[in-house]
Amino acid sequence: MSAAGETAVEVADLVVRYGSRTAVGGVSFEVPFGGVLALLGPNGAGKTSTVEVCEGYRPPSRGRVRVLGRDPWFDHELVVPHLGVMLQSGGAHPLARPGEMMSLLASFAAEPLDVGELAERLGLVPFLRTEYRRLSGGEKQRLHLAMALVGRPAVVFLDEPTAGMDVAARHTTWELVEQLRDSGVAVLLTTHLLDEAERLADQVVIMRDGQVAVAGSPAALTAAAGIERVLVRTRAGLPVEELTLSIVELAPGEYEIADLGPDGLGAVLDTVVRWCHRHDAVLTDVRTVRPSLEDVFLAVTGCDT
Repeated sequence: MSAAGETAVEVADLVVRYGSRTAVGGVSFEVPFGGVLALLGPNGAGKTSTVEVCEGYRPPSRGRVRVLGRDPWFDHELVVPHLGVMLQSGGAHPLARPGEMMSLLASFAAEPLDVGELAERLGLVPFLRTEYRRLSGGEKQRLHLAMALVGRPAVVFLDEPTAGMDVAARHTTWELVEQLRDSGVAVLLTTHLLDEAERLADQVVIMRDGQVAVAGSPAALTAAAGIERVLVRTRAGLPVEELTLSIVELAPGEYEIADLGPDGLGAVLDTVVRWCHRHDAVLTDVRTVRPSLEDVFLAVTGCDT
C-alpha cells in the first residue's frame, strides 16, 4: 500500500453518457490513501455512474479515471483484487451462508483479514450458518460490509454503508471506517446520511445534475455557508424591537438572531447583554447554532437527501 496522502483514486473531467443523456458531465476529484471522501447528492445526481466507473464496472465516455495508478476498465483484472466494494444489494445467493461467503472471498486474497475476528466485530457470529435470505436488512448490510473488507483492500467503495443498521451497528461501522482511514486505506463513501458524512469524511463532493456543485472539507463547506444563529431565551413581553438586529419571534420568550456574518457574533452578544441590562431581563438560555453539512446540502441542491 502506498503512503498516506498519495493519490489512490483520481477522477479528472469524467463524462458518462447513456445514449443522448449525459449522467455525469465533467466531474473531478481525488481520494488519497488514508483519506475518506464522501460523494453526496440527490437521487439522479450522477453518483452511482461516477462510482461505477471508478470500480471498473463501466467505461467513461470521456475523461481520465485512475485507481491505484491504473485504468480500472482496461486494467480491470489488475485493479479489482485490491478493491473492496460494498453494494446496497450484495448480490449474494439466497441460500448461501455468511461464513461461507466470507471464507470464499478471503481465499482469493493474499493477506485476508481473519474471518472470525471480522464476524465478531460486526456482530455476525450468530448468523454465520444462517441462509442469506433469512437475514434481516441490517444483518445483510453488515455482511456486505464484511465481504468488502475481508480481502484487506487498498481502496474501499461503500454505498450507503449503514442503511438499515441499528444505532450500535452504525457506530461500529463508523469506527471501522475510521480504522480503515488510519491504516492508510482510501475510502470513497456515498450516503444520504449527512451526519455520517460530516463525521467520517475528510473531503466532501456534492453533485447536482451530473456536475460538482461544491467540494471541500466539511469544516470549510460549513464555514463558507456563512449562516450562524444565536438563540436567546428569556421571559415573554419584553420590548425586543429595541434590539437593532433582525429578531424573529419563534415562541413566547424565545427569539432568533440570524445571518450574523463572519464578525457579527461579538457585536450581537454585546447588544443582547446591554438590552437585558436595560430591561432587567434574565437570560435562561443563550446558544450559538452553526450550520451543518445538511444546511450546506440543502442550500446547494435545493432538495433533501
